[in-house]
Amino acid sequence: MAEQQTMVQTEILADGITYRLAQDQDLGELKRRIEEAVTTAGTFVEFVVVGNREVSLLITPRSQVSVNKSTVLFDARDTGDVDFPFGGHYDLL
Repeated sequence: MAEQQTMVQTEILADGITYRLAQDQDLGELKRRIEEAVTTAGTFVEFVVVGNREVSLLITPRSQVSVNKSTVLFDARDTGDVDFPFGGHYDLL
């Protein structure tokens, strides 16, 4: 039996909403930008989520953000390339 491929998936939970990061996202850089944003009255932080979709999240000093990593089945579509989104209403794959 062939062994299934896996990948590490990172989730950002921000104010009760979960965002699963695309594979190419630099978690260290994203955490740095979130930390920087909480020192302001409010700043948008952009990142790409699974489905290759862009998110712009307003981070304020009152925002609550946590990070979770887990191992999931490999998905070759999860490239972070926003020019090739997947998983929407019209995704026929």
